[in-house]
Amino acid sequence: MLGEVRIRLAGPDAGKGLAGWSLRGLESIELDGLSTARSEREPPAKAPAHPNGVAAIDHVVAITPALERTIAALQAAGLDLRRIREEPTPAGAPRQAFFRLGATILEVVQEPQEAIERGGGADRSAFFWGLALTAPEIEVTVAGLGDRVSEIRPAVQPGRRIATLRRGAGLALPVALITPPQSGRG
Repeated sequence: MLGEVRIRLAGPDAGKGLAGWSLRGLESIELDGLSTARSEREPPAKAPAHPNGVAAIDHVVAITPALERTIAALQAAGLDLRRIREEPTPAGAPRQAFFRLGATILEVVQEPQEAIERGGGADRSAFFWGLALTAPEIEVTVAGLGDRVSEIRPAVQPGRRIATLRRGAGLALPVALITPPQSGRG
């Protein structure tokens, strides 16, 4: 458990990274290639913070070569589009869409054009890319991780701070640590 999310570690035979997820209340599980199952289980009780200071999953990141197509699939499945960010990210993605999934956000990032061309074109499906974990006392969490994590810096979201786990941390997907939002989330 991480916050209000059950996590199942599938082992090395499931592949690398985030292999899939299950969601409640979907009208469809066709989410433009994001491996999805319907969950019929009751929502879990909120878990206590982990000893490393991580309290929850803040957001799941997916990448798509065709943002409009992925948005349409997610909305058709009943996901709640909250906003589209029309500004380039620090990593060069031109646009992002944000969907509310209970306490967690799904951030869908449009690939930059050069990545689309390198990857074989815009016909490819969306894919899970990484996670951002809420660390309310980010200084303590980062100190405990030592050289496996970057320095803490301002996040894109005003008033929040973020640090990223380095490849040397041995994780199968990109993971960031982020402070909680200052007030309500969009």
